[in-house]
Amino acid sequence: MTTALIWNEMTMWHDSGNQFGPRSKWIEPGRTVEHVDTKRRIKNLLDVSGLTAQLKVIAPRAASRVELLRVHTAAYLDRIDQADKQGGSNIADKGTTFVGDGGYDIACLGAGCTLTAVDAVLSGDVANAYALMRPPGHHAEAERGIGFCIFNNGAIAAAYALEHHGLARVAIVDIDAHHGNGAQAIFWSDPRVLAISIHQDHGLPFSVGETSDQGEGSGLGYNINIPLPAGSSQAAYLETITRVVAPALEAFKPDLIIVPCGLDAGFMDPTARMMLSSDSFRALTAALMACADERCGGKIVFSHEGGYQIHTLPFHALAVFETLSGIRTEVEDPFLAASAYACNAPTQPHERAAIDQAEAAMLAHPPNASGVK
Repeated sequence: MTTALIWNEMTMWHDSGNQFGPRSKWIEPGRTVEHVDTKRRIKNLLDVSGLTAQLKVIAPRAASRVELLRVHTAAYLDRIDQADKQGGSNIADKGTTFVGDGGYDIACLGAGCTLTAVDAVLSGDVANAYALMRPPGHHAEAERGIGFCIFNNGAIAAAYALEHHGLARVAIVDIDAHHGNGAQAIFWSDPRVLAISIHQDHGLPFSVGETSDQGEGSGLGYNINIPLPAGSSQAAYLETITRVVAPALEAFKPDLIIVPCGLDAGFMDPTARMMLSSDSFRALTAALMACADERCGGKIVFSHEGGYQIHTLPFHALAVFETLSGIRTEVEDPFLAASAYACNAPTQPHERAAIDQAEAAMLAHPPNASGVK
């Protein structure tokens, strides 16, 4: 079977505004790092490499209000709709999320990309799927948008898989360099969803993402944070998969794995300080696919999130697509040699200490499939 690419050019027309962060007369306006080139250049490289022609390209549908309401409040949806109708405005604290004219419908289409990916994988039409769209979603919580994110695409897809497809358990494994606070907040007390986030310690958003944040009530143990130190490289990420993520998935036994796929852990990304190369993303994707093969029949969906270095990002994304599809193109990453020394460093003692802490927290409250401790 093939890999599906979920794509609609209209999601590239999302207006993310002309400034990121607080407003001030001393900040010269410009475009934000979450601009269209960061995603469109991925699609362009897929096209010119010949890989798009070997994927199953699927046009998405838009997410319905009913589907959005599974994770977001009605008041929040109305707020986004109103911002759209007023011609666009910032809808988050500190100026981090802008909804432009037409933004509500585009965000619905973006969320629908991940729903379409879930349908394609669960129907058996494809082996796996990647939803490539804007705007990103993993920071969005039930009642607010944060950090470029309007609707939480991965969380909406997880709830859809549970409620529409009747799955018992869904795992979210967020590899974006920034904490997956949205899934944590939305599924905080829900043992049907295992929310795992591998992120840069003390990155954005601040004050969340600690190993001690494990859920509560019946959801205790079903939220796992692995905050890695800035500068962590491929070895630390793969050790994290081996020691924390894979055992947690083994205990949880998901029916589907959803990967909010941020590529901002890339070594030149302007929004984070991690050290992953295209080879690193290739290895990380393979490790997550192996987890899916062993625990849920290979059912895995990647949903695009961050990644903002326009030159390196397409090569990092291509590595993910090549690994998912098992097709290696003739494209060679011209940045690979420059990144080799830092990105191939062994796990450092302070990185291993962070993994030790995350492993201990997971073992103290393992996410058992039964939902009973």
